[in-house]
Amino acid sequence: MGSRFNQRDQKRKVNKIYNIAITIVSILIVIVAVSIFLSDDGTESKKATTKPKQVAETEKGKVVDKPAGKEEETDSEKEDAVGDSEATEEDAEKEDSKAKEEDAEEKTEDDADSEKAGDELVEVEGSGDGNVAATYTSEGWKPVGTEQSGEHTTSFEKGSVDWNEMSKAIASGAGIDEGSMKLWWLQNGGSPTTAIGTVSEGDNPKTFRVYIEWVDGSGWKPVKVEELKTNDKR
Repeated sequence: MGSRFNQRDQKRKVNKIYNIAITIVSILIVIVAVSIFLSDDGTESKKATTKPKQVAETEKGKVVDKPAGKEEETDSEKEDAVGDSEATEEDAEKEDSKAKEEDAEEKTEDDADSEKAGDELVEVEGSGDGNVAATYTSEGWKPVGTEQSGEHTTSFEKGSVDWNEMSKAIASGAGIDEGSMKLWWLQNGGSPTTAIGTVSEGDNPKTFRVYIEWVDGSGWKPVKVEELKTNDKR
């Protein structure tokens, strides 16, 4: 009987020990679980805290960058404005230069037209010579200039200064290039200050009789041209 009681007592002790051990293990499990939960919660909280900070820093960085970008845009706008201003000035200069060129061209054309109008031949009544087809004068005829000085003496010596200047005036009146002009005849015009020359251009059969007169200090000047029907000096 005493043995059975002892066995029961031992069994109770063992059960008690098991219960205590189980309780301790349960407590440890609860502690570990709570620790893990708290640890995870802290990590999540830290992450959550870190992200807003980073976002805040990022946004702050953007806020700081915006004025710089704005300043860059402003500088770019200033450069564009300067470029536009320079382009406008260049365009204005080009327009002004173009306008001046056009004015110069118009003036040149006007001068040319005036000169042409002055050189235009005007048909007048002839002398009644049967060999004359038409008679012309021009307000545009001017003295051809002279190298001579002092009192003038007309010279019909071929190759003399006076002869050469008369040839130049005759070519001017006939409208012929002096280099291609053929001088068929050169004679006194009835006074010491007048002369008459008969000329043609190259092989062209058209012949002209040109009347010239001397202008003191300025040289010989054409005064009348007769277009001949035939070359009477050939």
